[in-house]
Amino acid sequence: MATSDALAFRFFSLHVVRTTRLGPSLVRVTFAGDDLAHFHSDGRDQSLSLFIPAEGRTEPGVPVEAGENWYAAWREQPDEERAVMRSYTLRNLRREPDEIDIDFVLHGVEPDAAVPAGPASRWAAKAAPGDKVQLIGPAVADNRAIRFRPPAGTDLVLMWGDETALPALLASLETLPAGTPVRAWIEVSDAGDIQDVETEADAEVTWLVHDQTGTEGSPMALGAIREAGLPPAEKPYVWLAGESGAMKELRRHFVGERGIDRRQVTFVGYWRRGLTEEQLREQPED
Repeated sequence: MATSDALAFRFFSLHVVRTTRLGPSLVRVTFAGDDLAHFHSDGRDQSLSLFIPAEGRTEPGVPVEAGENWYAAWREQPDEERAVMRSYTLRNLRREPDEIDIDFVLHGVEPDAAVPAGPASRWAAKAAPGDKVQLIGPAVADNRAIRFRPPAGTDLVLMWGDETALPALLASLETLPAGTPVRAWIEVSDAGDIQDVETEADAEVTWLVHDQTGTEGSPMALGAIREAGLPPAEKPYVWLAGESGAMKELRRHFVGERGIDRRQVTFVGYWRRGLTEEQLREQPED
């Protein structure tokens, strides 16, 4: 972390308290630890960096003692020692006791899966109380890793996310003032992954259960959104998060076809089809 970031973000040593299966493709892992007394976040789509132990190890190998140079020291570790780093969003933060929830999408953990699970899915599927992790998270509540920020005067919020964005989307919905007009589209892999939506906003949420054809982009969501009649609005705000290819198509729709000011569109690519997070991290930013 750079010097300026070190004031807003820090390492947290945590352990698993419990796991809760939310659906066929989703599991919630609850973490605790003395360090969480110093964890502060306004929620919404709060981004986190989670470090899980390398295969066959019980301790996440993260050179915290390297201070600001931790990343270079982490990259230099042998593969068999280096912790696996993955990006997630905060689902819940609770006090007394201090706990956080992170929801994981389980890809490929089934015995007959066409594509084998990655290390994070394998870890989350078997996570048990006491399992140790490291996490980089916020030490101040309002920080740059929160992207969902409807400007003052917003009179319509439009949202799309796939299952990887589900925790961020639902957490953001929960923060909106009562009566805020919202139209949201959420894609999940299985109807069993559909969750209850708790919000005081005037939210119309459309759940889309996608097929497994592996089609690039998100033609199903794009079609549903194109066909949707939206309430009139002078200052709409758009938040898009999930697979990068789908997100770009939807952004083009809202800006090019709906005429929404591109400055009022927030888009966050959580993953890219065909790439691991390691490969995505090496890609130049768009």
